[in-house]
Amino acid sequence: MKINIRTIPHDKQRYETCGDYWTDSEGRIKIVVSDMGNDDYAFLVGLHEMVEYWLVKKRGINEQSITDFDIKFDGKGEPGDDPEAPYQKEHNFATGIERLMCSELGIKWQDYDGTVGELFHE
Repeated sequence: MKINIRTIPHDKQRYETCGDYWTDSEGRIKIVVSDMGNDDYAFLVGLHEMVEYWLVKKRGINEQSITDFDIKFDGKGEPGDDPEAPYQKEHNFATGIERLMCSELGIKWQDYDGTVGELFHE
């Protein structure tokens, strides 16, 4: 297994998101995280994406259906929070892990979540 997690400029994401994942043609897991100038924050988003990826894979949820849903999403908040998201359960679990790690790192969720949110208000 090979998992590649890297930061990229926010404007280089495939669509309006702070974290994205896919499996490339060689079966490698690719995760990209918007650069927020904070390695802890990038780690937290990457962790969320890795947990979510693994759960959707294990549960047979098609990656393309997730990407299609995310691209079309025009509601409030994150696409994965929407009850219609094909991966809502997996997204919510990954957010729980993300919150636990945030606490363990001594980071206030509101500060972290606020910085992530700023990516979408530029």
